[in-house]
Amino acid sequence: MASAPQQLPLFYNGLEPLSSDLHANYRLRPANAAPFLQHQHAIPVTVEEFPLVQRFMPIVFTAGDDAVPIALMGLNEGVNVFIDAEGKLTEDNFYVPAYIRRYPFMLARLRPDADELSLCFDPTADTIGAFDEGEALFDGTQPSEFTRNILSFNESFEQAGARTGGFVQELREMDLLMEGEVSIQHDGYEQPFVYRGFQMVNEEKLADLRGDQLRKMSKSGMLPLIYAHLFSLALMRDIFVRQVNLGLVPQPNLIV
Repeated sequence: MASAPQQLPLFYNGLEPLSSDLHANYRLRPANAAPFLQHQHAIPVTVEEFPLVQRFMPIVFTAGDDAVPIALMGLNEGVNVFIDAEGKLTEDNFYVPAYIRRYPFMLARLRPDADELSLCFDPTADTIGAFDEGEALFDGTQPSEFTRNILSFNESFEQAGARTGGFVQELREMDLLMEGEVSIQHDGYEQPFVYRGFQMVNEEKLADLRGDQLRKMSKSGMLPLIYAHLFSLALMRDIFVRQVNLGLVPQPNLIV
């Protein structure tokens, strides 16, 4: 059997290629909780998701040259204000990022030199296995319609990821990303809580762009995405207040 990639992405404890030979009787059963989210405060998102994500969570960019947009479900490591102790969402109306919804599946190259991506799954996930209940993954030796839909979703996610990479590259080429910092002064605390360790769009440089650059960004759909990111930053304080209400307030002046 081909070996899966050694470097595993967030949430995944292993990757195994889905095979009709080895997994003919496998099913995927529904999950009403996601314990793997309990201590995850930052989730990767794609640009297509910005308009929905910005209604619920701040969108920032990771530090470094290979920046990735992430949605903050908490402001500190190990804190997720939208997931309870059982791994269940605390909100009835909430947008769950596609990165979470694709789990336990993902497309991956089985070898570094492989051209094609293969549908793989995390064999440690408790939602997939040789169960009596759940959606069948194979119909004989062929993928079931359910599995074909999973494959289609993961292909769309990969395509969105490529577009997101292009979006971030354009931001970098225009020198619009800067080191971010948010200071929150909360009642009862003498010192403010300062969060750093992320990147954000520099509004001053955005405002100074030439008219032709702004028109190009507007026509390409890039400008609305930038403003979705900027508007979402106001939710930093909301997330902080949720942490306060949950008794998860760190010491002031800690880095996110």
